[in-house]
Amino acid sequence: MAGIHCNNIEQTFSRSLRGRETGVPNHYLYLQTMTIGKTGFLMAAAIALTPAAMQGAVSLDSCRNMALRNNKTIQVAEENIRGAGFSRKAARAAYLPGIDFAGGYMYNQHKIELLGADAKLPTMTFNPLTQSYDYNVLIGPDLKPVTDPATGMPIPTEVAVIPKEAMEFDTHNVFAGAITLTQPIFMGGQIRALNKLADDAESLSRNARSAVVQEVIYNVDQAYWMVISLKEKQKLAESFVELMGNFRDNVDAMLQEGVATRSDKLQVEVAYNEACIARTKVDNGLTLANMALAQICGLPVDTRMELADKSMRRDISSKAPDITLDMQSVFERRPDLASVRNTVEMMKHKEDLALGQMLPKVALVGAYSFSNPNVNHGFEKKFGGGFSVGATLTIPIWHWGGNYNQLRAARSNTAAQRLLLEDLEEKVTLQANQARFSYQEAFKTYEMTLSNEKSAQANLDNARIGFSEGVLTTDDVIAAQTAWLKANSERIDAEIGIRLCETYLAKVLGTLGASAD
Repeated sequence: MAGIHCNNIEQTFSRSLRGRETGVPNHYLYLQTMTIGKTGFLMAAAIALTPAAMQGAVSLDSCRNMALRNNKTIQVAEENIRGAGFSRKAARAAYLPGIDFAGGYMYNQHKIELLGADAKLPTMTFNPLTQSYDYNVLIGPDLKPVTDPATGMPIPTEVAVIPKEAMEFDTHNVFAGAITLTQPIFMGGQIRALNKLADDAESLSRNARSAVVQEVIYNVDQAYWMVISLKEKQKLAESFVELMGNFRDNVDAMLQEGVATRSDKLQVEVAYNEACIARTKVDNGLTLANMALAQICGLPVDTRMELADKSMRRDISSKAPDITLDMQSVFERRPDLASVRNTVEMMKHKEDLALGQMLPKVALVGAYSFSNPNVNHGFEKKFGGGFSVGATLTIPIWHWGGNYNQLRAARSNTAAQRLLLEDLEEKVTLQANQARFSYQEAFKTYEMTLSNEKSAQANLDNARIGFSEGVLTTDDVIAAQTAWLKANSERIDAEIGIRLCETYLAKVLGTLGASAD
């Protein structure tokens, strides 16, 4: 089935593109597996549920919009965008001066005593002869100053006394504070690098949201077209049950007339019962598909939605449109590649940060400092202070190669991200070409299923005629009816394959959900 093939392609590349499997499982295969193994449980669940119907028909765009509004992952991505915006504004603030206040209180056990005892200072007298001041010292008989034997200093005749108590200051309770203003002048380019990092981080968050949007839309499209497909198969199952019922009635009539055997009747009964079981499985699968679609849209799982698309056969030509790949445009549109490019730019700015650690830094500093006691006025017991202005210069000299090795490590990380980007671009090129081939293959498959459907119908008509004329057996008719069912089922699968491959191709080319961003 073409839809399955598209899923396999995405699962192959999703591990390389994001480091984890992001392919969306084929809901029809899941539903079919569940219905085969757990038919009884699904029947009970379908009976127990009482779905709430939505007003009006719901289109594919409406389902997309509901899913985008209600998806929690998208809401998380939007919060990440807001946070990145705040971080960008915070980085801008680093260009502006910062104003800070710092204050404190300290209790000291002792007060400050600048003198251990009263201080005795020598005095001086003006000498008119020398026109200078001379110390008042004791002069001996030899007309020379008398010195103190202990200190060797002249003994003064007069002293000025400074009492010990005059040089004591009460510093038991000290209050101090300062208001500072710091204006960066040159920080080695680190402020500029931080701002660019913040810009790239915001772009990275937006690209992450775009990737989530595409994933959600892809899931919605798959679930939506699976519901349409199962509705078609429900009609097909009902037609097949009706077809088998008519054949059973004909065999009953032929048995009564003696032209058919009881073995023929039993074979037809078994085929009719199998058709009824298949219809039940499709009914249960459709119920689960509706629940899956409602859950993706953010609605209660028991919500019954009437879809606007009643049938799969709508605007499907027998030939695939010609698609020309412009890989450079694809690279620019793909949000996952854009995220890797953002990461490369962020690594380059981290290089600038590492380089900034090796460059000088200059800043202007202004402050108003105050204290109690007032240190500027004799430790007076009141608040007092003053302004001061200056500049700071920091020059890194030697750090044993630490800063340089950080720069080399940042450059190595940037080179690794560039190589990763090149590798992903090559894989996306292969992915885009395979998605295009799968899309074209889906149309060829659809064209062949239309031919098989006509052949199966003609074969069924011939089998009916041959059985009525006694040329063919019930086995032949049942085989023709089964081939008719298979051909119609394959035609539906081919139609859903075109829809899913179209959606997957848009996702690979980066055009899916572009208007939702």
